[in-house]
Amino acid sequence: MAKRKRLTPAQPGYLDPGETGPALSRPGPMISAPIAQVASEASATAALEELSTALESARREGRFIETLPLGAIDPHYIVRDRIAQDEEEMEALAASLASRGQQSPIEVVAYPAPKDGFTHGLISGWRRLLALQRLEAEHGDGRFAKVKALVVTPDDMQAAYVAMVEENEIRANLSLYERARIALRAHEGGVYPTLKAALNSLFGSVSRSKRSKINSFVPLVQQLDDVLAFPAAISEKRGLELSKAVQESPDFVEKLHNRLASANRGEAQGELDILSAAIAEYQRPPAQLAPREPASVRPSTKPETGFVKAPEARFDAAEGRIEITGEGVDEALFEALRKWLAAKA
Repeated sequence: MAKRKRLTPAQPGYLDPGETGPALSRPGPMISAPIAQVASEASATAALEELSTALESARREGRFIETLPLGAIDPHYIVRDRIAQDEEEMEALAASLASRGQQSPIEVVAYPAPKDGFTHGLISGWRRLLALQRLEAEHGDGRFAKVKALVVTPDDMQAAYVAMVEENEIRANLSLYERARIALRAHEGGVYPTLKAALNSLFGSVSRSKRSKINSFVPLVQQLDDVLAFPAAISEKRGLELSKAVQESPDFVEKLHNRLASANRGEAQGELDILSAAIAEYQRPPAQLAPREPASVRPSTKPETGFVKAPEARFDAAEGRIEITGEGVDEALFEALRKWLAAKA
């Protein structure tokens, strides 16, 4: 027969609330277990870290649009490729920004520390920045005091230059002069070790023949950049002619400098007229010497024989004279003999 187990009787006060009693027996709100609280805090911290990492990655990769004060953007972070802006295009851009707001952000890089009051350097979007500055100056009510910007971190300065050039190639083609100028300036600034490297990097998407034409404009930039007011207006044909002339003739460069410095050019066409006149003068063939008029000779009554008989001379010792006869004997010969005798005497 199975032996029965003896049960211990319940202790007095077991179900009464107390310090060691079950939580359900106590009045008041439930208290979360410590492990659940720790897990919740860890999850929230991980989510914040993940969000922070994602935001930083987006900012670094240029996927994060920030709103920055206009005055915080340094427009001279890199040498600008576009020399001048078409006024009609700028007015149209400003009108669009005024009516629709800024639709496309500019591209900037953040400075490690403020530099001359700037916190960011401009990579691309110079036209939009300039148009907003105009609008802010005109209205002054703060509507245009900020700019939307993608804050990026280029791998190096070469990447910054490529980004600027590529945007302008897509939005508004640069002139051959402007392309040659930015390649030369990037090379001179130490961004590229050689001019060829600058051309291949900045304009790698264009054809080889196009890069060759850009390279042909480099001497023109080197010799005339400080005196040209409207270089972007120079056509391909005129630019190639000028480049050839400045390489061949230092005198041409000096004369053109003097003409441009003293001329009242006004608008682009005035400067182009000066350049055209200089090229026309340079390419004009040298003046030919005027032919000398032949010495007058007495007309011969003898029939043409196809050749001229040489004069014959006869010496008369008794008379002490020389007699010369023949077709070539004329006043010119007499004068020449007289001068010769005078010189001998």
